[in-house]
Amino acid sequence: MNFTASQIALLINGKIDGDANASVNSFGRIEEAKPGQLAFLANLKYEDYLYSTQASVVIINESLQLKQNVSPTLVRVPDAYTAFATLLSKYQEMVTQQMNGVQQPSYIAKTASYGENVFVGAFAYLSENVRVGSNTKIFPGVFLGESVKIGNGTIIHPGVKIYKECIIGDHVTIHAGTVIGSDGFGFAPQADGTFKKVPQIGNVVIENDVEIGANTTIDRATIGSTIIKAGAKLDNLIQVAHNVEIGNGTVIAAQAGISGSTKIGKGAMIGGQAGVVGHLQIGDGAKINAQSGVSKSIDAGKAVTGSPAHDYTAALRSQAIIRHLPELEKRVKELEALVKELLKEKA
Repeated sequence: MNFTASQIALLINGKIDGDANASVNSFGRIEEAKPGQLAFLANLKYEDYLYSTQASVVIINESLQLKQNVSPTLVRVPDAYTAFATLLSKYQEMVTQQMNGVQQPSYIAKTASYGENVFVGAFAYLSENVRVGSNTKIFPGVFLGESVKIGNGTIIHPGVKIYKECIIGDHVTIHAGTVIGSDGFGFAPQADGTFKKVPQIGNVVIENDVEIGANTTIDRATIGSTIIKAGAKLDNLIQVAHNVEIGNGTVIAAQAGISGSTKIGKGAMIGGQAGVVGHLQIGDGAKINAQSGVSKSIDAGKAVTGSPAHDYTAALRSQAIIRHLPELEKRVKELEALVKELLKEKA
């Protein structure tokens, strides 16, 4: 696809410096872009590349003052990073909208149904009573269990498995290898030392505009629903246990684990490899640093770090003190020696 600078500016509400008819057909990083490519500059660390890049069009912040002349056409916007993300999203939408129809071999049960402009890739399996909304794209190798419901404009990438009765909203993206609705980890200890499985008869509900990374697992509820609320973003390799609720707009980085029945508020941020034990309340806007082990509920807006996790600011002060321990030890020994000398003189 070819786009002119003027078309790009129209899509992202930008202002043009240079040739409005400059054309691009692909994207490139500013430090290695070639003629015919579009690049962007958001981090001033890379500003020097703006004056040497071969890109035909570059998106930059409107506040940037040029140090010298540049060869590419510039599209100035308030926030170059956000504008570039918007442009990539629109480009991706245009590409996926061209994907339509049902590839063979695939299996669609007689009681399953789907809306307009749906794509079903080869080797996909749509079970009985599945409902798929319009403009949704189901890539090869996807399994949709009995009575699964998927909304409009959702993208299910290759190899995703969604167990029975789970509900996926509109404009959700689920990346390859993710499993939605597998059994929660429920076993009742028995007197003889064995464990009796507790049937998991609930489901998973994923609301609108959620994105879930590759190879993430979200367990179905024992009773009721495990819920990922609208706008939440989950990275790759995350474990979400049964009956967890993740609030609107919360983001969770890779390899984090959320234990059963924990409730996370809206706008929370959880770093990579963090672990949260079960039955906790994580308040709105809370921040959990990477590799933290959370064993107690966290108030809204609070930031924690460490294992066991504790107040982030206090933890930084503790780290600062620890770094000075050798010096403090030396001073204590000097004071002890001084006290001994003073006691000798007094005696």
